[in-house]
Formats: sequence, C-alpha cells, structure tokens
Amino acid sequence: MRWAVLSLIGMLGLFALPQGASAAQDYSVLIISRERLEIATACEIGVYIQDELAGRLFQEQSTSFNLAPGRVSIRLRLLPGQVPGCAPGIQQADNNTTLDLRAGQISKYRIAMGQNGLYLKKAGLGY
Repeated sequence: MRWAVLSLIGMLGLFALPQGASAAQDYSVLIISRERLEIATACEIGVYIQDELAGRLFQEQSTSFNLAPGRVSIRLRLLPGQVPGCAPGIQQADNNTTLDLRAGQISKYRIAMGQNGLYLKKAGLGY
C-alpha cells in the first residue's frame, strides 16, 4: 500500500513540469544480452563503447546503457580473467558494429559468435 501511494505521488510529479519544459528524452537505451546458447564459452565478454570498456558480461547476463543519440561504435572482446583458458588471443581489429541511435529509442541486441568472432545480433521484442 505504501509503495502504491509513493508511486502515485511520483507520477503526479510528472504532470507538474514548469511551463515550456520538455518531457522528451534526450538519450537512447541500448540493451545487450548474452544468451548461453549463442556463445558456448564461460569466458567473460567485454563491451567496448567508443573503444572504452563499458561493460562485462558472463553467460545469461544483460546490461543496458543510456547513450546520447547519434552514431556509436560497439566492439566485443573476450576478456582474460577468473576463468582458466580465457586469454583473448588474436582478435579482429575491424570487428566493430556501428549503430545509429535516436532519442527515446530502445535497442535490444544479443551477442553472437560467427566466423569473424563476436558480433551483435538484433533481438526481437520478446527476447
């Protein structure tokens, strides 16, 4: 009951925007998940955004990022770590994915493995 009242108060606050204030979102949401069936390794995978490590995923995990609209470069790489045998070895340097994100957009991707290494695969709504 207490949470319902607090939720109602929070929603009422949305209607109390000052005159001229915009409720439009100025960011995009990127969701990346790692399905166990897509990647058959227990190694941790690093998610690099604009060539900076932004997230780490083990099997059955997902992560999300609030990003500015526009073009964004995503790179995936196996990370050395706590699991034996997870040295990244030779990686493809050109295996980047470039996404065009729009304000208010929610993009969902799964990590997959192909002949050229790890890549992002567009996920449906019910992933």
